[in-house]
Amino acid sequence: MNSPVRIGVDVGGTNLRVGVARGHQILWEHRHEADFSRICRENAAPRALEKITAELAAIIGSARRQYPAAESVGIGFPGFIDPTSGIVSLSPNLPGLANVDITRPLARELGIPVRIENDALCAAYGEYLLASPRPESLIYLGLGTGIGGGLILNGKPYPGQHGVAMEVGHIIVRPDGRPCGCGNRGCLERYASASGVAVSYHELSLVERDAESIAELAAQGDSHAVEAFRYAAETLAAALAHILKVLDVETIVIGGGMCAAWPLLQSRFDECLDRALIPALRGRTRVVLSKAGDQAGMLGAAALAGD
Repeated sequence: MNSPVRIGVDVGGTNLRVGVARGHQILWEHRHEADFSRICRENAAPRALEKITAELAAIIGSARRQYPAAESVGIGFPGFIDPTSGIVSLSPNLPGLANVDITRPLARELGIPVRIENDALCAAYGEYLLASPRPESLIYLGLGTGIGGGLILNGKPYPGQHGVAMEVGHIIVRPDGRPCGCGNRGCLERYASASGVAVSYHELSLVERDAESIAELAAQGDSHAVEAFRYAAETLAAALAHILKVLDVETIVIGGGMCAAWPLLQSRFDECLDRALIPALRGRTRVVLSKAGDQAGMLGAAALAGD
């Protein structure tokens, strides 16, 4: 008997990825440019929500036209998602979007069940499903415009009681440091994400560049670019060491757009992580890059839509 067909949507910083999945296989996928952050900056919250819901309905509709037998939709969304109600309580990188219901309007319009989960939790579950051999537990760190985290604990996705488990991007690594969209200052994602690398480079050079071009400069030996990535590696390692002291999970998967720049981070990251871990954990953790790439979030969201 064939597994049910489900739709998974991964909401990123500037685009959406939608996929149709059967079991652990993506049958069809499509990338769609959609800058929800800009929508939120340029519109009052009710209008922004209306535009976001319409954009999601359109992209999900295109998937359903390809696979009308799809039974349900899972959406990986950036922010704090209440695990009981599905309400997006806050989305730090989507200004003004707080305490909003996206699933019910979408479900009414689409006519099929819709489930929303944190985007990094969906990616963590996708990585877990595709891992071979499959670990008992897994930590996922998504390095992109921001930094998300997901935890699979004893084979089960763990969102936390209030939907904010593994919000590792908001671990404070520099007290009274750079302001963050969550309302605090000095959060990890303001230093170790793509946007954080861009801020570090600007502080050092007084020149504005995106993380991709800074990576190219770092590979050529530019001192300011090298320093920006060094700072990202150090703060990421320090935060992960604290996480591991609490969770004691062996397998850590690094995903997101910053994976492409991992060679610029890895040496300093490994050195700092080993030094920051308690002795009992040294040599007993495994940090690997994502193998699922762009598909992890879609696959995890689709799978969770069936739970």
